[in-house]
Amino acid sequence: MHELPVTQSILDIALVHAETNSVSKILSIHLEIGELSDLENEWIQHYFDYLSKDTIAEGAKLEIKRMPVVMQCPVCSKSFAVNIREVREIQCPDCGSKNCSLLSGREYYIKDMEVL
Repeated sequence: MHELPVTQSILDIALVHAETNSVSKILSIHLEIGELSDLENEWIQHYFDYLSKDTIAEGAKLEIKRMPVVMQCPVCSKSFAVNIREVREIQCPDCGSKNCSLLSGREYYIKDMEVL
């Protein structure tokens, strides 16, 4: 259910940018969502279809790209992608430190839109 307010925010942002740029129709919205996000693609599209009725975004498709989890080592400053489905314990591939911090993987944002 937490997809509903996120989807409302996505729609609001898209509509503001569309109005600012004199757009007559939003065809698609390209989203980038981190792999650690628990947002479900199908629910985001479902809520978007409901919320966008009678707007210039009605019928627009959400193109969702999942972004990798990226960690950073505090010891050697190495940044590295992690496949969270395959790794049990996260450690720096260069120095072996296990005290790494999350750089990205939870975010979601609008990358761009296709419009008329």
